[in-house]
Amino acid sequence: METTHRPAARVICLDAAHRLLLLHWRDPFDGTWLWEPPGGGIEPGETPLVAARRELAEETGLDPAVVIDRSVLVDRDVQWNGKRYTGTEHFFVAQLADEEPALVRTGLLPDEQANLDTHSWIAWSDLESLPDPVEPPQLLTLLSTLVPNGPWCAPRDVP
Repeated sequence: METTHRPAARVICLDAAHRLLLLHWRDPFDGTWLWEPPGGGIEPGETPLVAARRELAEETGLDPAVVIDRSVLVDRDVQWNGKRYTGTEHFFVAQLADEEPALVRTGLLPDEQANLDTHSWIAWSDLESLPDPVEPPQLLTLLSTLVPNGPWCAPRDVP
């Protein structure tokens, strides 16, 4: 299988009720499904933050200014469309003021239009019950690092 090194940036979007936005993609090569936060490859000359904001706008139509300039790095190794993609991805967070804001898909490339099935605002507590894999598998850990005071963090014992 061909391996491609692909640095990328993704955005963990949270609505006003702390639901996570995940996109449901169908792999055109083998038909498998996965859930993943909006994002994609970093173009030449882009910073990870610029790429994250661009990808958010393209894939969802959401305001790119909501992406906070703080990221967590994740080494990824994902198979997609008959290829293996490896590289470090920057995960950013965006906290939105509305509950389940509507998305638009007008910025998607033709192959993305064909392979993006749907999106969903998912309660963080329901992530493990999704019928298809969530990428990256450590999404809640990333969220806890980016937003350490969120309801997904385990209560701490206070002496």
